[in-house]
Order: sequence, then structure tokens, then C-alpha cells
Amino acid sequence: MPKIAVKKLDERAVLPTYGSEYAAGADLYAVLDEPLTIAPHQTKLVKTGLAMEIPQGYAGLIYARSGLASKRGLAPANKVGVVDAEYRGEVMVALHNHSEIEQTVAPGERIAQLVIAPFLKAEFYGADELSDTVRGVGGFGSTGKL
Repeated sequence: MPKIAVKKLDERAVLPTYGSEYAAGADLYAVLDEPLTIAPHQTKLVKTGLAMEIPQGYAGLIYARSGLASKRGLAPANKVGVVDAEYRGEVMVALHNHSEIEQTVAPGERIAQLVIAPFLKAEFYGADELSDTVRGVGGFGSTGKL
């Protein structure tokens, strides 16, 4: 299990917490001076008050909290935020309101979840041809399965 050094940039910041023993994502909390209202189809950057030292070979992936997304329409605007190992700035969540009504985020509210995941780094090279497969160049829906 990787250990993540976390620096509080704001005294109100809360270290990420897991909601249950087997949870993959750790909750991130909003650091706000006052409640933040997000209009329908609007995106606002929400501070967490935290900076992290993610180990080399890992990334912090910021996902929506399922209840917040399904019940209130609030989810990261970029679908999955990526915190690279060399980033030392404040972790923020670009929270987007997908609903048709204003949504308000309270100070200290759980706004997203952070998954620490290993990744493989690839070496990309140019090629004139690619190997053949059954699917070939078939795009969306080309396999005929729903």
C-alpha cells in the first residue's frame, strides 16, 4: 500500500478519508469560505486545501462521488481528473452541475473521490502499418453488440 504525504494548505482542510474498509476511493472535502452555488451546466473550481506527494509510478485519479452525481448532478467536469506524481500544488475539483437546477456545495462537504492507481508508461513510435485484427478499423457499434 503506497503512503501518500499530504500537506494541509488551509487549516480547515480534511485529509482524504475512506468511507468503508474496502472503498477504492477516498473522499475529498470542499474548503470554502461560504456555501458555493453552481448554476445548471456551470463548472466551478472547488478547493480541497490539500497538496500531495504521490509516489512515482502512481497517479491520483479524481472521480465523481456516486451519490452526489446521481442524486444532484454534480461531478468533475473533466470526468476523471489526473494528479501526476510531480504535481505539488493544491488539489482542486472542477465540479460541474449536470442538472437543470442550481446546486449548492457546503463548506466541508465531500465533493469527489480520489483513487491512487499505478500506471504503465508507454513508448510511442511511428508505424506505417498496424497488425490486423477481427475488428480492424470498425468504430463505435461495429461489433454489433449493445
